[in-house]
Amino acid sequence: MNRDANDSDRHAQEHSRGTSRSPFRPAAQDLIRVGSRRWFLQTGLSGVAGLSLPAILGLRNRAAAANPSGGANTKSVILFWLSGGPSHIDLWDPKPDAPQEIRGPYQPISTKVPGVVLSEHLPLQASIADRLSFLRAVDCKASNHTPITMQAGNPLARRTDDGKDGGGYPSMGSIVAKFRGANHSDLPPFVGLAPAWKSDVWEAGHLGSAHAPVNGLELVGKFGLPAGVQVDRLQDRDRLRLAFDRLRRDVDRSDVLNKVDRFNSRAFEMVTGGHVQKAFDLTGESDATRELYGRNSIGEKAILARRLVESGVSFVLVSGAWGYFDHHGDSVQWGGIVKGLTPLLPHVDRAIYGLVSDLERRGLLDSTLVLMLGEFGRSPVINKDAGRDHWTNVMSMVAAGGGLRHGQAVGSTDSKGYDVKDGLVRPQDLAATVFRHLGIDLASHWVNPQGRPIPIVVEGGRPIPELG
Repeated sequence: MNRDANDSDRHAQEHSRGTSRSPFRPAAQDLIRVGSRRWFLQTGLSGVAGLSLPAILGLRNRAAAANPSGGANTKSVILFWLSGGPSHIDLWDPKPDAPQEIRGPYQPISTKVPGVVLSEHLPLQASIADRLSFLRAVDCKASNHTPITMQAGNPLARRTDDGKDGGGYPSMGSIVAKFRGANHSDLPPFVGLAPAWKSDVWEAGHLGSAHAPVNGLELVGKFGLPAGVQVDRLQDRDRLRLAFDRLRRDVDRSDVLNKVDRFNSRAFEMVTGGHVQKAFDLTGESDATRELYGRNSIGEKAILARRLVESGVSFVLVSGAWGYFDHHGDSVQWGGIVKGLTPLLPHVDRAIYGLVSDLERRGLLDSTLVLMLGEFGRSPVINKDAGRDHWTNVMSMVAAGGGLRHGQAVGSTDSKGYDVKDGLVRPQDLAATVFRHLGIDLASHWVNPQGRPIPIVVEGGRPIPELG
């Protein structure tokens, strides 16, 4: 069997394994469960037990030395990951003059920017189009059905299916963690808010675990407390010390345990202090704010992302659900365009509208770069199953904030949405834009395990000129 057939079979299996429950239904098991002191004690300290928080604390020290301005330079990035590959034609690059099988079922609507039209199911984005940029000529030829290429901002980082996916190249968030750090010493620099971690979050590659993202939704499940530790006993520092002694006996990782020793006191203060708890506590959000973002999992993640950057996280990645934009047709989990994409779009539309509006109201929009994208576009021609298939020639994405120039469509595709016509934006251009916003020297490099210096921006990447 050839590779294409293998890929097709694997993709079909991935669809069949997924849950059919909508990521936007406000079921109790789907929403973010944060807010109690018990939760923060458990999740924060469990990071130490899971051998991740000491690395984070060590990174905080290094970041403080590299970024002495600290809170004075509080720029950040929120990246919405539309897992599965959103259809450019049905969202941000309508083709109303194309044949029916290409233009699809949606009508175009005008926006606040003259000459820029969007899908009829994105009215909220249309109403703030003067604060958004619609990048319609994004090159995704190196990308595959994973977050690797686009989240790395690197065409050399690819899915290879040989156990060496990504080639060791890190995600943009991990580059930020290494070269910039967080805006507050109590917070990690890179947080992921994604229910499907392995498929929707690209991590640190050869940069190592110290620069990997923290799982903001699943800390409790990912890291366990040392055996026998009760949360309500953690206020007793002596008992806490004994808990770590038990952990030392259970885990033969002396190099990491030395870090636990070194940062034991700092970890306790971080977990029991108020700053981390406040960052993750949604209970203080008003009903009006929750309605603004949408009362569903993507809306709650968007609120949490805002709280995290407000508190000092530099890079937050938000994913609503695994593969939820993979609209091949009505025979697969996420459905086709009409049955699958149509009910999904209002939730995503509201989430980014709420985030941009709220950031602006709080005076945080210029310091926060907001991005919304997926791994590739969808095929211009509607298939026999009323869906669209993968399309790696071109995709669209949205940018907002960051003190950049907005109120425009950047680049264009041909009349049928097949390929780039002008204004090409490459993955490495996206990375350069992100790093420049955060004040990271674009000439920086990291060193791979073989001792070779690797540039953080590859293949001639440059900040997207149209964004200023």
